[in-house]
Amino acid sequence: MVIEFDAELWLWEARRDDSWTFVSLPVEESEEIREMAGGQRHGFGSVRVRVTVGSSTWTTSIFPDSTRNCYVLPIKRAVRRAEDLEAGDVASMTVELVDI
Repeated sequence: MVIEFDAELWLWEARRDDSWTFVSLPVEESEEIREMAGGQRHGFGSVRVRVTVGSSTWTTSIFPDSTRNCYVLPIKRAVRRAEDLEAGDVASMTVELVDI
């Protein structure tokens, strides 16, 4: 499954710095991922993905967030620097499920 979408970067509320920056996957696609992942999830309900933002591609995990009713994707600092992104910016991205 490959998902292409635009999302705003946001900071995890528990942190005061930009070390925990995320985007939320669309709710509808998150529901599909939950169904597809079934019992194949890893720690904390995570699902392995390959992500592309701009010219940056990396492998990471998405995590379920019950308060947002979707999966959330961490955007690591190296990618944010390479793509000149910060919290509040909207980025176009492609997320591909890896182990499903």
